[in-house]
Amino acid sequence: MTVEEFRNSTFEISVQADWPVHVRSLWYVAHNNWQAAHNLIDHLDDVKSSHVHAYLHRLEGDDWNAKYWYNRANQPVFKGSLEEEWIALVTLYLV
Repeated sequence: MTVEEFRNSTFEISVQADWPVHVRSLWYVAHNNWQAAHNLIDHLDDVKSSHVHAYLHRLEGDDWNAKYWYNRANQPVFKGSLEEEWIALVTLYLV
């Protein structure tokens, strides 16, 4: 699935249950449901979850907490727009 196909899937009513948790979280972001996105990964501490978690806190405007999660993910703080980061994360984790 391409990023564009994934973006188009956000018009569907429900998330695909067989997608990895990181991808499902990003799908909820595209549906403007930050809380559902956060609930999926808040209790996880693996690198991928930490990376998406960092993005979610950046999206929320909590830069301190975002930096903490970028550090946990061994990733630099993303310097582009939130949209650019969403696309980068989808591209990275959609595989």
